[in-house]
Amino acid sequence: MTKLKWGMIGGGEGSQIGPAHRLGAQADARFEFVAGALDHRADEGRAYAGRLGIAADRAYGDWQEMLAGEKARRDRVDLVTVATPNATHFEITKSFLEAGFNVLCEKPMTMTVEEGEEIVKVVEKTGKICAVNYCYSAYPMVRQARAMVRAGEIGKPRLVVTNFSHGHHGDATDADNPRVRWRYDPAMAGVSGQFADCGIHALHMASFICDDQVETLSADFASTIPSRVLEDDAMVNFRMSGGTVGRLWTSSVAIGRQHGFDIQVFGETGGFRWASEQPNQLIYTPVGGRTQIIEKGEGGLHADAQRLSRVAIAHPEGFPLAVANIYCDLADAIAGETRDGLPTASDGVRSMAAVHTAVASAKAQGAWMDARPSIFK
Repeated sequence: MTKLKWGMIGGGEGSQIGPAHRLGAQADARFEFVAGALDHRADEGRAYAGRLGIAADRAYGDWQEMLAGEKARRDRVDLVTVATPNATHFEITKSFLEAGFNVLCEKPMTMTVEEGEEIVKVVEKTGKICAVNYCYSAYPMVRQARAMVRAGEIGKPRLVVTNFSHGHHGDATDADNPRVRWRYDPAMAGVSGQFADCGIHALHMASFICDDQVETLSADFASTIPSRVLEDDAMVNFRMSGGTVGRLWTSSVAIGRQHGFDIQVFGETGGFRWASEQPNQLIYTPVGGRTQIIEKGEGGLHADAQRLSRVAIAHPEGFPLAVANIYCDLADAIAGETRDGLPTASDGVRSMAAVHTAVASAKAQGAWMDARPSIFK
């Protein structure tokens, strides 16, 4: 099998997300890392690219140089990952799509709904792939949960409860740490802090597993550390198009919680729970029956869960392999094979519409509002 050529923008030395992308993209020998503009400091980015084995003529100083350089090559990259600060996602993603490249963009895909809708239109015009890295949806047991909902194994979902809450930004004395500060700065993060950073993972997961879309929502935001302009805690209630009721909590000041991403879905005939800190297990209870533990790698799983399970039962699969599953689905999609679970630009614009609606709702004391982007109304 010929490897696809892959390049990354951002994700340089010291980056939180960069290593997960490099491990994920290359885990299955589907992609070869051949190009990068890895740092906003050109010399540091080129030097780091060289240490990662990228040839000097494809170690670029910035994304514009990379775009021009790759466009001119006959062996141009097949996929570009955008892992830069939020405010830059739209311009970079749009530019590479319009130049004929497939793109995997970190979330949030854009800063505004209008930008998100423009990306969707560019995808429709160019026919290129724009995926968004909602990588938690690629854990095998999350795919199992979605397949169970689709197969009617818990009946129609009535209620979904999800949260993504940690305490790593709970120390007010750490407020000026640059890795923390930007997340609450509107110039860098946009209109929302914690909800746009972590909450949209939980919201996307609810839509993904329930196979439905958020229609309306009501939000309450709080900045518990007074120096923060944007919220560090949020509660969002929502309703889905199919009638499912949703409850979502997201926080960065929940001291004692390490990662804190989990989801529970309660249907007419059963319910289940999945937690990212125990990702190999889906806790399932049929109505009137005993609670069961469904294990990754065991027999009888749905096809998508089996396909994305990498190692034998009882051996843990972690975050980088969930990212790797996104890259596997991308490699298949680039080859022309449909991968229903791949998060796309449509998911990205729905998330951004939810973010802006939640901000408006919080300012209006929790008023219920339509959370759909205009192109999907």
